[in-house]
Amino acid sequence: MNEMLTTIWRVLATYWNRVMTYNLLVVAVELLLIGAVVWWVLRFLRGTRGMRLVKGVALLLVVVYVVIRLLPEHLGWDRIEFLYGKFLLFAFVAGVVAFQPEVRRALMQIGQTRLFSAPHAHVEPTVDAVVESASYLSRNKIGAIIAIERSVGLGGLMETGTPVDARITASLINTIFYPGSPLHDMGMIVREGRIAATGCQFPLAESEDVDPSLGSRHRAALGLAQESDAAILVVSEETGRVSLACEGQLSIGLELKDLREILLTLLLPRNVLRKRQKDIRRKASAE
Repeated sequence: MNEMLTTIWRVLATYWNRVMTYNLLVVAVELLLIGAVVWWVLRFLRGTRGMRLVKGVALLLVVVYVVIRLLPEHLGWDRIEFLYGKFLLFAFVAGVVAFQPEVRRALMQIGQTRLFSAPHAHVEPTVDAVVESASYLSRNKIGAIIAIERSVGLGGLMETGTPVDARITASLINTIFYPGSPLHDMGMIVREGRIAATGCQFPLAESEDVDPSLGSRHRAALGLAQESDAAILVVSEETGRVSLACEGQLSIGLELKDLREILLTLLLPRNVLRKRQKDIRRKASAE
């Protein structure tokens, strides 16, 4: 046992000495590129079942590399080294099967060119559609709950509902939530200017966190606001009152004339918001 530990230590020391002979600038660039890829993958998988799987897969691959790639040449484990190549092939196939929805979504996103659109270009059309729909739903006392995704992905919740992937419009929102529509129950998720899914089950907040007079939609909105940074709009079926949950807080009875500015403040990047506010003040002073 002591001999094996000594061998392992010697192997690791040899590997470290070999790494120290590399060009540090090249290593730094390679690490930055690898880090960028890992960051993109984690950001893409955030909020999906794939996120829960990727951590285990990454740990397994690290252990397998250290134990099987470095040690066989010193301990004579030739058969294990042979099986390592087969294991990688199996892991690749298993990964494609396990991450099939994420792989399909990634390929679709790559195919959607965004060379001429700003990352925030969808925010104002989304807000306009949501505010217009909220006015109609409130006036007609039609219940609704709409979650607008921000930086924390809601992919896991989307899997509980029905995929839609349609450009957001007020008329489409009104149609989905109209009483009797097959998808009017549960919640809608909006992602990057599109209705990603509807009929989604949102987590409910604890009963003591919500006024007992409020219904399940408000509990679901607050529950999601406590677990993510999404902006969740709620229209009460009983009163037509419009509420907004975000960052663990629930604001009840918002004025529709203020709703647009509130949503823009939450959804627009800070630099864009500051520029927009300056433009508004400049126009006001000119008038």
